[in-house]
Amino acid sequence: MATKGNSGDHRSRGSMSIFIVIGLCGFFYILGAWQRSGFGKGDSIALEITKQSDCSILSNLNYETHHGGDAGTVDESEGEAKEFKPCDDRYIDYTPCQDQMRAMTFPRENMNYRERHCPPEEEKLHCLIPAPKGYVTPFPWPKSRDYVPYANAPYKSLTVEKAVQNWIQYEGNVFRFPGGGTQFPQGADAYINQLASVIPFDNGMVRTALDTGCGVASWGAYLFKKNVLAMSFAPRDSHEAQVQFALERGVPAVIGVLGTIKLPYPDRSFDMAHCSRCLINWGSNDGMYMMEVDRVLRPGGYWVLSGPPINWKVNYQAWQRPKEELQEEQRKIEEIAKSLCWEKKHEKGEIAIWRKRINYDNCRDQDSQPTMCESGNGGNVWYKKMEGCVTPYPETTSADENAGGEWKPFPERLNAVPFRISSGSIPGISVEAYQEDNQSWKKHVNAYKRINKILDSGRYRNIMDMNAGLGSFAAALESPKLWVMNVMPTIAEKDTLGVIFERGLIGIYHDWCEAFSTYPRTYDLIHANGVFSLYKDRCDAEDILLEMDRILRPEGAVIFRDKADVLIKVKRIVQGMRWNTKMVDHEDGPLVPEKILFAVKQYWVAGQNVSSH
Repeated sequence: MATKGNSGDHRSRGSMSIFIVIGLCGFFYILGAWQRSGFGKGDSIALEITKQSDCSILSNLNYETHHGGDAGTVDESEGEAKEFKPCDDRYIDYTPCQDQMRAMTFPRENMNYRERHCPPEEEKLHCLIPAPKGYVTPFPWPKSRDYVPYANAPYKSLTVEKAVQNWIQYEGNVFRFPGGGTQFPQGADAYINQLASVIPFDNGMVRTALDTGCGVASWGAYLFKKNVLAMSFAPRDSHEAQVQFALERGVPAVIGVLGTIKLPYPDRSFDMAHCSRCLINWGSNDGMYMMEVDRVLRPGGYWVLSGPPINWKVNYQAWQRPKEELQEEQRKIEEIAKSLCWEKKHEKGEIAIWRKRINYDNCRDQDSQPTMCESGNGGNVWYKKMEGCVTPYPETTSADENAGGEWKPFPERLNAVPFRISSGSIPGISVEAYQEDNQSWKKHVNAYKRINKILDSGRYRNIMDMNAGLGSFAAALESPKLWVMNVMPTIAEKDTLGVIFERGLIGIYHDWCEAFSTYPRTYDLIHANGVFSLYKDRCDAEDILLEMDRILRPEGAVIFRDKADVLIKVKRIVQGMRWNTKMVDHEDGPLVPEKILFAVKQYWVAGQNVSSH
């Protein structure tokens, strides 16, 4: 792959600024993104979609007839939609709850200042975050893993700071990611193969991973080859835009830190956790950070620590640290791992691997028993303080039973009945209800594809489901071309995020009255099922929609699914946000009160005066 040729090719496409507008039975679908991206297939795709359109889906909707006139009058009587102005250019990379200036007003102890600190109501922005000049749609996967357009994240500091470590290089008008890292100078593939000698990546048993302090997420990027899905996190700090680079590459990541509050994941979520020179002081606070990793690891899950202090005897001079300090650091980690009843499986070179026991039976004979947390709601973690105690295992009846259910390989586990459901631990969700949910989302997703033909083509890599339920939307879309961030609203009636993880998918808790822990323009497609009904008495729909606009790429798509009256209000707001919309009936016909609103965000950049009308 000749970089010069690639970047030149990309530049010529990006500068064409062509919109292909196709009438899909009245829905003007913007497909300019294909022209701006590395695809360069806009015309042929436009023709193909026009030929194949299933026009019965896009019949004219007559809300006056279907809904007794109320919906129609709401739509017509409010006059012109409010027009939202672009924010000042200085907000191009604004992350409301991880704002650098606000962070500096909080204590530095235990990384508190790097945690979420959202703006009060009076400081919220009510404008549209602009894209930087020259912004282009990212390359399709897998090219995006190795190349990111410079215009999308114009920060060269990491190329200087991490030059020796092979993280990132600046070439022409693209950043290139060679797949190196501080801890894997031979490349991520070689490093992952070392881990695979101990951890069962190749048979589908290990599917979900948590990467703490992930840098530009090369570990997560290369794990896709093994069909492993890594949730990476790093703080917004002096390493400008590392999480943004991860998402531009098409790798799941959020802004986050191990600080004073619990990680936004349920108990027993991940098959493994990983720290490669992640600069987390694991031995501090009486082992509280390792206890938090233990909480989110499934019984039988793996923890990998590579880099300092492992192999300190050989490396203390290279690391420029006193050997006594490193020796004490490793002693503490070993001690805490033992108290957590983890089994050390491997130490070679600078890599150490532990495994959490499959149940508590193996730990009862330990000399010292750690303080156990009160067994409560494993998902009640949002803004809750991290605790210095060990999360109890689910009960088991024999020494070889896996607490929390036997592991199933992926993809079998995607549609298998999760243990949390078969064991009855989520009230009101039976095995039948789970299977029904799975079937209905297959049907919904097929209906979506009849309207947006490119839904699973690779055009949309980073997908978000804002109200993920049992994860069946993501399961219906599952493909190596895409991944889904399954969001569990903290006010959801039932907390089913643990089920989503058991299915081999990833997700996170979030309250949509606040900004999400990501950079602007990091998702290609957002799915909002019932979100606005759920939050109607909680916070302003306008604020939620502005946040969706912040995290959606130019020419990204949104699918809203909600009651007709709710969607009419949503449609009115987004008309002032430079979005194109089309409302369609439920796939079962016009008498179903639930409707679907398709939207596409127009392409515009900082300094460009584009009206939304």
